[in-house]
Amino acid sequence: MGIGLTEIERESYKDSPVHRLDGRIKIIAFISIVFYVAALPRLDDSNFIKLLFLESYLVLLMIIGNLNLFYVMARILAVIPFGLGLAIFQPFIRQPFIETFTVYPMSFPFGLTMTYEGLDFGLTLMARFIVCVTSVIVLSSTMKMNDLVVSARRLGVPREFTLLLTMMVRYLFVFWSVLKRIRVAQRSRLFDVWNKDVPRKWILEQIGNTISSLFVQSYEQGERTYVGMLCRGYGNDHNNLYFHRSKLQAKDAIFGIFTVGLILAVHAFL
Repeated sequence: MGIGLTEIERESYKDSPVHRLDGRIKIIAFISIVFYVAALPRLDDSNFIKLLFLESYLVLLMIIGNLNLFYVMARILAVIPFGLGLAIFQPFIRQPFIETFTVYPMSFPFGLTMTYEGLDFGLTLMARFIVCVTSVIVLSSTMKMNDLVVSARRLGVPREFTLLLTMMVRYLFVFWSVLKRIRVAQRSRLFDVWNKDVPRKWILEQIGNTISSLFVQSYEQGERTYVGMLCRGYGNDHNNLYFHRSKLQAKDAIFGIFTVGLILAVHAFL
């Protein structure tokens, strides 16, 4: 089953107790988890339990938020290679600590040496990465993009940053739409990247043409979008933007206090 950008974004339009929470509180709560996880030291038994506990809490929020776990897992797996690419080299480049006892490094072919300290640091990095990515995915899956930007603005994030964030996310859909049209045109002409009967050099040339066409068409669409924005009165001197203001409710305060309290309890008792 294929997963497109529109199917993933559709998760944020669901109605659940987590979706109905105030965006500012959700941003503070999930970013607090990210900051706490990033500040954890080496991955000993107690810190591993802390990460496992926080990950379980995020999974519980997914269930309460009625999120499609298949889509969430697909998004996590899509970014796992980036974290794995950082963590997989740590056992071979991390030098051993000088402590009371010495863990001798293990030798591998081609002169590679893996240390226990490097393996420990790599596992720590990967575990933190998974929890942080899960937190960000739960946040983005339970908030519409416009609500996320508006909530960030109300928390004091500069307007230029939120505008760039909005345009960046929306242009992902532009890129995806343009790429789908190009791929449909290629398939209608029986183009197959894995066709062994066609020279590899020609295949690479067509891939290069596809990438260049993708950027050219996206650039042209960006020009049309910018002209449309100017025609509607957009300008750098417009500092007053309208957005819906909502007051914090008791459920929002309870969720925020509970999440921050949970982080403090995990740090103090686990």
